[in-house]
Amino acid sequence: MAFLGVLLVGLLCLCLSVDGYGDGWIDAHATFYGGGDASGTMGGACGYGNLYSQGYGTNTAALSTSLFNSGLSCGACFEIKCVNDLQWCNPGSIVVTATDFCPPNNALPNNAGGWCNPPLHHFDLSQPVFQQIAQYSSGIVPVVYRRVPCQKKGGIRFTVNGHSYFNLVLITNVGGAGDVRSVSIKGSRTGWQPMSRNWGQNWQSNSNLNGQSLSFSVTTSDGRTVFSNDVAPPNWSFGQTFAGRQFA
Repeated sequence: MAFLGVLLVGLLCLCLSVDGYGDGWIDAHATFYGGGDASGTMGGACGYGNLYSQGYGTNTAALSTSLFNSGLSCGACFEIKCVNDLQWCNPGSIVVTATDFCPPNNALPNNAGGWCNPPLHHFDLSQPVFQQIAQYSSGIVPVVYRRVPCQKKGGIRFTVNGHSYFNLVLITNVGGAGDVRSVSIKGSRTGWQPMSRNWGQNWQSNSNLNGQSLSFSVTTSDGRTVFSNDVAPPNWSFGQTFAGRQFA
């Protein structure tokens, strides 16, 4: 019956947006993956790669289908606490960044292994951060969550990959809302050009911008935009990372 209640809550939560933060708590469940050192969480569907070197550490989560929103939620931050289970819950809350996708398993029912099936709201946490709010042996626990602003150190980071006529820019360390919805790029000899989302938080431009300083504008789900002008010098090369401005 408890899991039936979870399913009903999941259905009700479809009408709630995960775009805004500061709203009330929403019911969900949480599991964990990646091992005690969280090494199994590296990479992921948001494209962040090594979560340690990118500054995300182990405070990360893979989101269920309903929360992941086809990758639009990558970079969003959530506060989570374990509830309604005195045997397995630890006190306090955690804040995690969405870095991965927890795929559905349609071969299993929603209340017996298909935790990430739509319409359920589910967080598959890194093991270290899961154990801050729940006992390891619990496996799965009921939680409540809410969107919160992302607190990041330093500026937004732009890692420029690809080759001439194919600039693939990975955007990381985004504060504020955290989830990037649009990006534009500008060379020192061009105007602003919109980029398209390739996958996760990798954004694509098909212009040849070699030998030009690069500027970026980043807009998050709350509609705020930050401009980082001339963050990459004219002699930039593929594979380099540059730090820009951050959301206040």
